[in-house]
Amino acid sequence: MDTLQSDRHICRLDELTEGEAIAVDAVLPDGPENLIIIRRGERVHAYMNICPHAGRRLDWAPGKFLLKNDILVCAAHGASFQAQDGLCVGGPCRGEHLRSVAVRVTGEDVVLD
Repeated sequence: MDTLQSDRHICRLDELTEGEAIAVDAVLPDGPENLIIIRRGERVHAYMNICPHAGRRLDWAPGKFLLKNDILVCAAHGASFQAQDGLCVGGPCRGEHLRSVAVRVTGEDVVLD
């Protein structure tokens, strides 16, 4: 799902595959943004699709991410981020974080908090 959401709904839980990330456009208080959505069991993590190193998107193609063993890798310069908290554990921005976006699971829906 990569369509702009005008309400609090981001996606359905069943659209998320464990161990993979998807991109979703959402309207945040500051305006429209592209988000990275990652499912870990029944929990969902959301981050702005912006690498703190150079301000570029993390996906290697629109909506396609390098995610393995809970490590998300920026396609531009190889920065590596922990999926559970967005902490950069390797690469040019080590110690920085992806900007998280508060979401919650309500029934079968993932919504902005």
